[in-house]
Order: sequence, then C-alpha cells, then structure tokens
Amino acid sequence: MSPLPSDYQIRQGSSLDRAQLVKFMERTYREIYPQQTSRHLAYTVDAHLSPDTPLWWAETPALSAPIGGLWLGNALDQVSGQRHAYVLLLYVAPDYRRRGIATTLLEAAHQWAQQRGDRQISLQVFHDNQPALSLYQKLGYRPSVVMLSKSLGSSNP
Repeated sequence: MSPLPSDYQIRQGSSLDRAQLVKFMERTYREIYPQQTSRHLAYTVDAHLSPDTPLWWAETPALSAPIGGLWLGNALDQVSGQRHAYVLLLYVAPDYRRRGIATTLLEAAHQWAQQRGDRQISLQVFHDNQPALSLYQKLGYRPSVVMLSKSLGSSNP
C-alpha cells in the first residue's frame, strides 16, 4: 500500500458502522448536488450493507471520527458474467484530500478483490468530477461503458 502520513491509519469497518456510512454518502452527494435531499441514501445502505460488502475507514488519532471511507459491493460484468468488486462509495473529507488517503483506500480494495479472485474492479464517477476522474485514471481505471440518462418529466420532448 502507499505510505500514509504516520498519524493516519486504515481500518476495516463493519455493519455496525451504518450511521457513519450514511453520513459519508450524504456528504458526497451534498458536495455535488447541494440542493438535493439525500434521504434515499439510508435506504441504499440498508439494502446493500452486509458482510459481503466490505468497508474501510481512514482515521487519524487526533479526531474521533473517520476522515475517509471506502465501501465495496459486487457487480456482474455484462459481457463475461463474472462477479467483480464495485466501488459503492469513496469519500475523503475536503480538508484531508491530496494526502494519499483515497489511493491507499483503493489499494486496500484492490488487494481484497484480488484475494477473492476478482479479475476487475469497477466504479461510476460523475462526468464533471475532474479530481476523481484524474485519480482513477492515474490508478489505471479506464472507461468501459457510457451511462446515459434521460429525464422523463412532462416538459421533455
């Protein structure tokens, strides 16, 4: 793993960390979409958090709460049908970014996925989140699909 500053550590979480995970998901979406409500995120956590969806936290002893988190799920490759790890959440608090925390968390995920025999790991990132895109590209992630969406509101043609 990449070396973290000496006052940081990575620890594995558990389903007991539900509230912290919801909080991190809310922070992620609030940064990108400040006007949106995020109440639905608790349902996502409740539906998917299990012993099969590992969670890691980045911490520093100076604080009583994590400063970063990574949550993995499972996905199926639509071409091969093989199961692989899927990043459900990667979040580092703004004051702690650009210190190698996200890279170290992703390296923990890569090791976990390789140990269980996965041949790939995937994730989604918002197209305009340039810092995240740059990080993922630096770590060897490449686009494999393009997800398109269309609003079905009454004002659309």
